[in-house]
Amino acid sequence: MQQYTRARRTALGALATLALLPLVACGQGASSNSPSASGAPTKPRTAAKPFARDLEELERTFDARLGVYAVDTGSGREVAYNEGERFAYASSFKALAAGAVLRKHSPDGMDRVIMYAEDDLIDHSPVTEKHVETGMSLRELCDAAVRFSDNTAANLLFDALGGPKGLDAALEEIGDDDTRMERREPGLNRWTPGVAQDTSTPRAMAEDLRAYVLGDVLDKSERHQLTKWLRTNITGADLIKAGVPKGWAVGDKTGAGSYYGARNDIAVVWPPDAAPIVMAIMSNRHEKDADFDNRLIAEAASVIAATLS
Repeated sequence: MQQYTRARRTALGALATLALLPLVACGQGASSNSPSASGAPTKPRTAAKPFARDLEELERTFDARLGVYAVDTGSGREVAYNEGERFAYASSFKALAAGAVLRKHSPDGMDRVIMYAEDDLIDHSPVTEKHVETGMSLRELCDAAVRFSDNTAANLLFDALGGPKGLDAALEEIGDDDTRMERREPGLNRWTPGVAQDTSTPRAMAEDLRAYVLGDVLDKSERHQLTKWLRTNITGADLIKAGVPKGWAVGDKTGAGSYYGARNDIAVVWPPDAAPIVMAIMSNRHEKDADFDNRLIAEAASVIAATLS
């Protein structure tokens, strides 16, 4: 190698020094992280990465648009694919609502009973419909919203935060300027492409979940409570849980939109003897009446697990 270097220097002579300047300038201009002409950062080029090729193939196979952000909280390694694009968050927001309620009302207010009427019940309220006469505590409403994706419970959590705008403000306080909370259940599920209301990005959703479950936004006891709700969620068996290896503990919150086959799952995943991995997988299809396929989320989770494990 040293002989090759000396021979190359002899052959090029003084031209090597002159050639270096344009080569360096060209390399800087082509950097995938450099600003574009408008001053905005250009999108990182990830197509050469194996996980990007795998995720592109999933998009083709399922005729879907896919957004993924995951981070190994121990090493900092990431899987990022369309991580800054907007997707309907649907019911996955309920994990963040529970975190915000814990932050605002713990420890003294979580046992406060919230009364509601039968007229307040909306579709898919399997827990709240059983307690109209007695009401439910904020703690019980969080449990119903996160573990059973109860929609009436979610609206009552909105009320405890000052409505969707109250939750939006709570997320801004922890650094999320991307998520746009505007409607209540069930309207927030009725997303159409190009509309920003009731959307977020995979990166923002993952960072919010990380802040509530693993960060210092909540006290230790509140983090433990939120983690318990997520890890005993009953709606996610066919999504991220189905895609990661057996023996990995998963705490997740799913979401499904009314239109365009929107389907999401956000999770904190604990591999054995390793730091947690935070994942957000968001998707939609291209036709308004299209159905979602849980296998898309599960297979995307498999790609993440294979990349980061």
